Amino acid sequence: MTESKFDYRKILSKYSIVLVLIVIMIACTFANSSFLTANNLINVCRQQSVIIILAFGEMILIICGQLDLSCGSVIALSGVLSVMTYKSTQSMALAFIVAIAVSVAVNFLNGLMVTKFMTPAFIATLATQTMARGAALYITNGQNIYEIGNYTIVGQGSLGIIPIPVIFMFCIFILMAYMMRHTCWGRSTYAVGGNAEAANAAGINTKMVTMKAYLFNGVLVGIAAVLFMSRVNGGLPAGASGYEMDGLTATIVGGTSFTGGIGTPWGTVIGAFVVGFLGNVMNLMSIDSYIQQIVKGAIIAFAVIWDITSKSRQTYKKGK
Repeated sequence: MTESKFDYRKILSKYSIVLVLIVIMIACTFANSSFLTANNLINVCRQQSVIIILAFGEMILIICGQLDLSCGSVIALSGVLSVMTYKSTQSMALAFIVAIAVSVAVNFLNGLMVTKFMTPAFIATLATQTMARGAALYITNGQNIYEIGNYTIVGQGSLGIIPIPVIFMFCIFILMAYMMRHTCWGRSTYAVGGNAEAANAAGINTKMVTMKAYLFNGVLVGIAAVLFMSRVNGGLPAGASGYEMDGLTATIVGGTSFTGGIGTPWGTVIGAFVVGFLGNVMNLMSIDSYIQQIVKGAIIAFAVIWDITSKSRQTYKKGK
């Protein structure tokens, strides 16, 4: 009897975020009749795809005991350079390469400050956040770049009824699910985030694992930059402001522990849609944007408090 009860609680704990998503979808459907329409759901999926890709990068870093506050500004910098490259060459492949290269370079700087100079991730990425945003505004003289032609296809186009950004997101999700479970580096990120000293004693190069996490995050941010600029139909040096918080929120709500060592790609996807559906229904109901910010902040606070409380409870039980 006790074992059955334990299994029930374990399953409920593991899939609680799925139940939350279902409850929110039901509530949103009753709150606004336009919520459960095909066009609205497709639009939410298109919008959330960029956030989810960012959230995957945040997930890896948080599992590894790090974080990235610069990704929104890096989207702006790498995105405007990508748009400028496309306008000069008409090559979408080269536009992607430029965006990814710039994002990886900034994240290499993040990783270098964290691993080589032992700078706290919060300070390191806050510094690059400011630098990247300043560079984006300087390069464009603070002006948006318009008339970007077919650059918009990857962000606004669809294959059948499936938006192209969703296809990008799904492919990255499959890659992430495989990497985190079946590769040495993926498993090492959990070990480093769970207990860096124990991981180091076990022969894991913690600094290299951390640096690879930042570099992979750079690849994801570069892809997200192209999708974002393509969706908004321009190179916006002031764009993607606050996206780092959206990515962090999706990650934490999706069950990634802010103390490191715990997190899954599928949980991150569901967490992103929990936040995305709430934001969407508030827009449909014409709720003030300032109120929406308050709700998002409350969600972050609740998720972090829940994470810390749950982990403290588990530690207490182990101590007994």
